[in-house]
Amino acid sequence: MFRKVVFSFAVLGLALASAKSYNMILSVPMSAGNAELKAGNYEVSVKGQNVVIKGFRSENSIPVRLETGAAKYPATTVKYKVEGGKNQIEEIKLGDSKTKIVFVEAAPQP
Repeated sequence: MFRKVVFSFAVLGLALASAKSYNMILSVPMSAGNAELKAGNYEVSVKGQNVVIKGFRSENSIPVRLETGAAKYPATTVKYKVEGGKNQIEEIKLGDSKTKIVFVEAAPQP
């Protein structure tokens, strides 16, 4: 019984350690999916087919598509477009990884 408990905590620790997070700084307000993000520092992590963006007093889980690049990206970068006077994030390339987060089109608000 004791071995099972110790093994469970070891597996949980490995799972938590593998969930890497990345820092992202937005200099202007932007939207990602249906989430509105203020200018500031954010922590970005991938959980399954969602990206979790944590900032000051906010946490947003947004559905995304993950793509793998040919080489590691040297820094975390954000690509966005201006649509209707709003900055909309299209993709985030995660620094020191081959992962690119592509945001699916936001559902229209009723």
